[in-house]
Amino acid sequence: MSTFTPNDLRNSMAKLRWPLRLTWAGMLAENLVQALWPLMTVVLVVLAALMMGAQDSVSVEVVWGGMILAAICFVMALVYALRRFRIPSRTAALERLDASLPGRPIQALLDDPAIGAEDDASMAVWRAHKSRMAERAAAAGPVKADLRVSDRDPYALRFVAVLAFAVALIFGSVWRVGSVAGMGPIAGGLADGPVWEGWAEPPRYTGRPTLYLNDLDEGPLDLPKGTLITLRFYGEVGALTLAETVSGRTADLPAASDAAQDFAVVQEGTIAVEGPGGRKWDVTMRPDAPPMVDVLGAPDVAALGEMRLPFSSSDDYGVEAGEARFVLDLTAVDRRYGLTVDPDPRDQIVVPLPMPIAGNRNAFEENLIEDFSKHPWANLPVKLSLSVLDAAEQQAETVPQDMILPGRRFFNPSAAALIEMRRDLLWSKSNAPRAAQVLRAVSYRPQDVFSSDTTALRIRRLIERLEIRTRYGLDDEVQDELAEDLWGLALELEEGVLADALERLRRAQERLQEAMKNGASDEEIAELMDELRRATDEYMRQLQRQQAQEGQQEQQQQQQGESMQMTQDDLQRMMDRIQELMEEGRMAEAAEALQQLQEMMENMRVTEGQQGQGGKSPGEEAMEGLADTLRDQQGLSDQAFRDLQEQFNPNAQAGENQGNEGRNGGQGRGESHEGQGQGQGQEQGEGEGQGQQQGQNGQTPEGGEQGEGFGKGEEGLAQRQQALRDELRRQQQRLPGQGTPGGDAARDALDRAGRAMDQAEDSLRDGDLAEAIDNQAQAMEALREGMRSLGEAMAQEQQNQQPGQGTAESDRRADNRDPLGREQGNNGPSSSDGPLSMGPGGAGRARDLLDEIRRRSGETERPEEERDYLNRLLDRF
Repeated sequence: MSTFTPNDLRNSMAKLRWPLRLTWAGMLAENLVQALWPLMTVVLVVLAALMMGAQDSVSVEVVWGGMILAAICFVMALVYALRRFRIPSRTAALERLDASLPGRPIQALLDDPAIGAEDDASMAVWRAHKSRMAERAAAAGPVKADLRVSDRDPYALRFVAVLAFAVALIFGSVWRVGSVAGMGPIAGGLADGPVWEGWAEPPRYTGRPTLYLNDLDEGPLDLPKGTLITLRFYGEVGALTLAETVSGRTADLPAASDAAQDFAVVQEGTIAVEGPGGRKWDVTMRPDAPPMVDVLGAPDVAALGEMRLPFSSSDDYGVEAGEARFVLDLTAVDRRYGLTVDPDPRDQIVVPLPMPIAGNRNAFEENLIEDFSKHPWANLPVKLSLSVLDAAEQQAETVPQDMILPGRRFFNPSAAALIEMRRDLLWSKSNAPRAAQVLRAVSYRPQDVFSSDTTALRIRRLIERLEIRTRYGLDDEVQDELAEDLWGLALELEEGVLADALERLRRAQERLQEAMKNGASDEEIAELMDELRRATDEYMRQLQRQQAQEGQQEQQQQQQGESMQMTQDDLQRMMDRIQELMEEGRMAEAAEALQQLQEMMENMRVTEGQQGQGGKSPGEEAMEGLADTLRDQQGLSDQAFRDLQEQFNPNAQAGENQGNEGRNGGQGRGESHEGQGQGQGQEQGEGEGQGQQQGQNGQTPEGGEQGEGFGKGEEGLAQRQQALRDELRRQQQRLPGQGTPGGDAARDALDRAGRAMDQAEDSLRDGDLAEAIDNQAQAMEALREGMRSLGEAMAQEQQNQQPGQGTAESDRRADNRDPLGREQGNNGPSSSDGPLSMGPGGAGRARDLLDEIRRRSGETERPEEERDYLNRLLDRF
């Protein structure tokens, strides 16, 4: 049994020396905080008030009252501190340290046995007990002090005092504390003479700090224009006087000996405090330059009339606000027809200029975006002027410049007539009778002008209302209501609400022809071309549905040569050619090409999905095209990843970068660095579309050589990315399944993929390979999601087809079913490739598995061996 001697006790207590001292120090800090927090709160609050100059903002009586209150609070806090504060004893510290240990070992070490001192066995047990207690005491550490006083300060007054003092340190001045000495009933400072204080406060918009003049020596003083000078004289009246020439005041001048002096700096000069302790400064004024504003160019007008006007503005301290004014240039108006009469008085157009939301406004460029299509002055000459204002209320204005107020143009003749009558009606109320007559003439034969009886009835009611109001008086409210009705009717005639796709297609072609005749802008041409593309796509889908319902495909296959065949790709190429001709200004050739397109559309039949294309349905072709696009995008992403690796290892040669797929001798999905490697695109079959173009020659979707385009830096990668984006756009235009949930989901996913490809192209052109790889990964994920949604739509369509009522493929599948209606596979009932062997939902699970393999193969952070294995699975299945 171990023994415990008095020497062991001394050693154990010696080990507790520093933990005991630190515990005692913590108890001392704890007592100080708990006793002195009211006193420190009072001191910090009083100092903060004096440093912020509160004594200079109130009367002397209030200052005296505050000093008395502060003194009472100080005494009470001091009494509280004296009563609460106690210096902790060593015994108390030892007690706290002992209480923090299990079993209170320190007290056990100091105890002596009460009985059994003569019994050796009992003493042996006692010494063993002390030995264990000594081991516990050796692990003692200082006890943390409890500095919380929230139970004594429930309203957190101490934190309020600390915050006020911090604000005073930042925005106040320590020198202001001394000014309170001269406000007492017996001012010791006055025995030596009068005193003064002064401040120079620049305007807030300059961002310059306030200057305490007592801290400044005599000499030059540079102040911004508008700086407020505040001076206070204390002591005998007349002992201190002011002499200044910076305010420019000539009338109602206060006496030079007034105790309070306030004035602003508006010119250069001097400021002098004359008398005991006076000073003099030579003030140089920093002028506030007026703002500047300028129009950067002609307004950019969108197809629907929205205007984008670029402008720039600057100021030395920042522009506060601005506005644009449009004034009708009556002398430049072509005063014909409804514009021959004098216009009704109308206020000028005033719109605020947009200001930067973040950052400074010292110099910036912005765009004024407005739509004035509904304004009576739309498409009429106006004078434009921009004006801006700075914080000093200085204004700058541009020279008025002539322009045509942008507005929407209407190409439908009936819609244009309604808009012209609307303009005449808003131009002057005296035009109301003439407008009613013209509208009656336009609607004389409604069946030749309006496409529906509802539209004809609305225009007839509007004419009657206009004639009645003209007879009994036309007020402003009715004038605005009639103008709004005319606008709605014109939009209906221009845009159309027709449900028939062929009629909408013809209307889009007519609008485009009118636009070419009237010299429409590029934006309007682009908008009308988009409308023509949408109408063509809708007409193609309607024609396909009609052919499927009437069973005309077999008959049309036997009548080749009797009618013109066109695919959707042919239509897209023709419309691209028309748009290109119009953008080049070759309107005659564009009109001729548009006429040829109209003639072809009259005798067109759809060839997509017919025999001669390998017997594949539109859905299967779309899936193959998307798979090719996904594979090419994967190869492009690998190429970008390899280039990114070489940025961190520029000395790498062929094959030196570990995990660098596609190097010479490797089997990467992309291209070799030397431009002669083989990618996955070479393993494509002879399907149509992009996969057909990627044959043994390794061509891109645009027909260019991969070996030539790859490996030429980020610009070459950007061109490949742009080619992929164009190919995806063509695939979107002929994507089947519109109107179905799966088809719509596939289109949404491909839209996201297209946006990610655009972002990847921009990143590649900027040289940001890491960002480009992230965007390419998003594009691939969206492509996979689109393929999955399209597959679900195709599966749903196949389930909806009944045997013997659909296509030949449906009839063939109907013959290959067992007596229970289940497909048997290609090799009979025992085949393992039919849905029967896969179980319920087997096709969906197979697609999900294939999508998961594609996703994992595109994750570049996976090991090279795993990705090679996944790629071999994709090549096989």
